[in-house]
Amino acid sequence: MNLELLESFGQNYPEEADGTLDCISMALTCTFNRWGTLLAVGCNDGRIVIWDFLTRGIAKIISAHIHPVCSLCWSRDGHKLVSASTDNIVSQWDVLTGDCDQRFRFPSPILKLQYHPRDMDKVLVCPMKSAPVLLTLSDSKHVVLPVDDDSDLNVVAAFDRRGEYIYTGNAKGKILVLNTNTQELVASFRVTTGTSNTTAIKSIEFARKGSCFLINTADRIIRVYDGREILTCGRDGEPEPMQKLQDLVNRTPWKRCCFSGDGEYIVAGSARQHALYIWEKSIGNLVKILHGTRGELLLDVAWHPVRPIIASISSGVVSIWAQNQVENWSAFAPDFKELDENVEYEERESEFDIEDEDKSEPEQTGGDAAEDEEVDVTTVDPIVAFCSSDEELEDCKALLYLPIAPEVEDPEENPFGPPPDASVQGATQEDALAGGDKKQRQPSSESGPAKKKARTTTIELQGVPSDEVHPLLGVKGDGKSKKKAAGRPKGSKGKDKDFPFRPKPYRGDRPSFPVEALGSSGPGVGGAGGGMKGRAEGVLAPGKHATSHAAQSGSSASPAALLV
Repeated sequence: MNLELLESFGQNYPEEADGTLDCISMALTCTFNRWGTLLAVGCNDGRIVIWDFLTRGIAKIISAHIHPVCSLCWSRDGHKLVSASTDNIVSQWDVLTGDCDQRFRFPSPILKLQYHPRDMDKVLVCPMKSAPVLLTLSDSKHVVLPVDDDSDLNVVAAFDRRGEYIYTGNAKGKILVLNTNTQELVASFRVTTGTSNTTAIKSIEFARKGSCFLINTADRIIRVYDGREILTCGRDGEPEPMQKLQDLVNRTPWKRCCFSGDGEYIVAGSARQHALYIWEKSIGNLVKILHGTRGELLLDVAWHPVRPIIASISSGVVSIWAQNQVENWSAFAPDFKELDENVEYEERESEFDIEDEDKSEPEQTGGDAAEDEEVDVTTVDPIVAFCSSDEELEDCKALLYLPIAPEVEDPEENPFGPPPDASVQGATQEDALAGGDKKQRQPSSESGPAKKKARTTTIELQGVPSDEVHPLLGVKGDGKSKKKAAGRPKGSKGKDKDFPFRPKPYRGDRPSFPVEALGSSGPGVGGAGGGMKGRAEGVLAPGKHATSHAAQSGSSASPAALLV
């Protein structure tokens, strides 16, 4: 469908549920890339599942963290993904290879992180009980942003649409606008309720188009401001919000708010139930309420960058909301008009003539000229919906889609060339023990060289408590079950139920191999069918306890047993 026709007639917001995406494990947060072709979902077991949104299939699974993923953000070109987990670690990932480029360890849990909209080298991080931190990835340096009041450190922050300014908000309703490069204060104002009472800032979100942004506050009101007016007012200004959006009947608190792709609508997810409220920004009227399953709590909401589609997360499942598509296959003439009542038709004098005697000569010439005109069919025009207002061309290096490798359940022989050598076997085995998903791994990564370990940088922040617990882990009523299920176990310790391999009882006489032969490339080691057997026995050979364990388990020993 042509993207230029989307902003056509009728409403441009979703109306009904359009299915769900099952990520196998519990989904906690989601975000679209800049074009809406890929959807990254952070899960409770630390994995990042990347969905191809056009085919609604899983394109890649990255075994990113051990603890639950609490925040995600795509880079501008779509090649990188930055993630934060509840164990205070921020990681940058290469989307194509699934490798970790670098890690940062913070003293407190991360509430939100965001790439600079135009500079992939900068990431804005909002730790709990701390001022926001601006990370520079290339040299692993960080800058702590200035705050209005050092005693109040419940601060949220966000880049504006082009990354020129950083907007921060604290628990006393104070908004600071800082220059991104110099961190100097450019403008500031206070969000007040009524006369002088202040309210805590919960989140700040910017529209993809235009200069508007919204502020979600603790008084259950969403205020929409114009960024140009904020900068004009300067320090300690008193700008008036363009709109104040709220649920006057139920006084609903808002969990997550965001703009539509064109910036004309605002969606807010209720903190009490799985319900999405959609307002029209220009008028401020509520146009739609989308109700999910009763009794579920909403965790995250994301609006598709281009289309009228919303993704919401509740009870670990991603729900998709879209427009009701009514197929109409009828076709009419270009000048066809549908009439409500009979209209007297005035016939043209030459309408039923075989040859139009009144036809003028210049029109005929014009028609011939149009036929002789050459049509350019090679030049590709940029799609306006994918370009910013200050851009004329699309990003030619952008990553729109991910290649999907075919899954082979039981290959009879190795289709990817000769068997890897012993060092690569050891690296592959370590990857398997680390919980990597065998099915989703690319074939090239198995036969390639050993992966370089990502550099980890510890970020020191002054006066930040290190015993804070992330809000995701402290949900009332859900805390116990979440803490129990969160993350993958370190090591085996007998917990090998998450591994795809199971020890099978060996039937018949087990041949006795000398200990030296177990590590050599004997029968069943060269081919892919006996590769696992050869690798497992090669590691089991040195230890007596491990050898006896392998003898009990049979030829296909469990990788979890190798750690005993």
